[in-house]
Amino acid sequence: MIRERNQTFKIGFIALDFLIVASTFSISVLFHFFILFPEKNVQPDNVGIFQPGELFGYSKTAIIIGTYFSLGLLLTISQILVFIGIDLYHPRRGIRFIKEFIAIVKGILLNFGLVLSVLFFYRGTSFSRIFILIAVLLTILSVTSGHYLFRKFIGYLRKKGKNVRHVLILGGGNSAARFFETLQRHSIYGYRVVGVLAEKNKVVPLLKKLYRGGVGELKKFSEKLKPDMIVYALPQNQKKMNEVVDYCDREGIDCRIVPDLFDLITHSARIDDLDGMPVLTIRDIPLKNGYFRFMKRSFDILFSLSVLTILSWLYLLLAFLVKTTSRGPVFFSQERVGLDRKTFQVYKFRTMKVQEKNQSDTKWGTKHDTRVTSIGKFLRKTSLDEIPQFFNVLRGDMSVVGPRPERPHFVEQFKIQYHHYMRRHSVKSGITGWAQIQGFRGDTSIQKRVEADIYYIENWSFWFDLMIILRTIPSQLKSPGE
Repeated sequence: MIRERNQTFKIGFIALDFLIVASTFSISVLFHFFILFPEKNVQPDNVGIFQPGELFGYSKTAIIIGTYFSLGLLLTISQILVFIGIDLYHPRRGIRFIKEFIAIVKGILLNFGLVLSVLFFYRGTSFSRIFILIAVLLTILSVTSGHYLFRKFIGYLRKKGKNVRHVLILGGGNSAARFFETLQRHSIYGYRVVGVLAEKNKVVPLLKKLYRGGVGELKKFSEKLKPDMIVYALPQNQKKMNEVVDYCDREGIDCRIVPDLFDLITHSARIDDLDGMPVLTIRDIPLKNGYFRFMKRSFDILFSLSVLTILSWLYLLLAFLVKTTSRGPVFFSQERVGLDRKTFQVYKFRTMKVQEKNQSDTKWGTKHDTRVTSIGKFLRKTSLDEIPQFFNVLRGDMSVVGPRPERPHFVEQFKIQYHHYMRRHSVKSGITGWAQIQGFRGDTSIQKRVEADIYYIENWSFWFDLMIILRTIPSQLKSPGE
């Protein structure tokens, strides 16, 4: 139901943004060339894609319009695509204005940056830098204002009762409460709960003000409240559910069913269609999607090759320091648990004295670990000991970004001690990750680390990965690892 109305709003926002960006670009041309700097001339492009064309002659006005029309059209179309790419039109769950403003600014700067980067190699014409600055500032102002006013206008219509759908909820437990909270977060879509029918002593505090009576009084309150939709959110009872569905069919009322799986379903659950059979996926993980996996793997390979090439001199230097400051091999390999609970050998520069395998695999590292060598302290603090893991990325054992891999000995302990710990193994392990830049690394809270890793897994996007990579070095400088 939320998805149905979201598609309508998405189309509305896309149409609105197309008109706003196109209009703002036109106003920027007028403002720059006809008000601020009317004396400026534009060199016509008679051979490229921005040529004004002989149809309009070669007057100053025709040259300006002809030269900037194609640029404006290109920027307008690409702006919509960028907004879609950064998920600006996703349902805004109780979003604050400042967060939407930041997302809009990022999208506009990214769009202009991409287009101008491409046009840098195009020598047919040269565009005014002052004009570009004016266009960027006006686009940010106009798109932000447009979104704000559009939401206010929709909110005003909802208060007036325009296109509002009244909902009657059957059930007063956690599933019903969660459904109610979701409708509240998406109030812009116009779903209004008019009542709750359930056993009075089983209604959670959040729904008490909406309590009307028992489920047995469905017909009475349905005729009184005249709901457009009835939502079945009771513990699964096939007979009772069939009665409610049949009643809705007879009365022509839209009926929806909320599965009584509150403790199992996360916000990312999804229902798939298997030859007409609905199949509930408890956790919808983005990286299970083949397209996303291909995109992430391609980036991992390109990024790792770049790092290995650029830092090859540093590899040699660190290898020399490790070898000359303590006895033992340069590299250290250890068994870790990765994707789908499969083990692999992770590579690092050796930072500890050589020890028995059983000891290194089962003893937890601490801040002042006496096993750490002199150069090892520096490598661990700066995380330079983990650079060889880019070879693990190239092999496909790891990703650049993801949950940190752990030793099998501790995985067996943690999966019992920490709730949902094994969900970390639904994606490839990473060299850096959301937990690491939050400061949860080394001898820190395992529970906080698990929560951060699960958040990353369920909210993955390519832009999220880039943000984590860009924030890794600043976070490392702010809070060095041990």
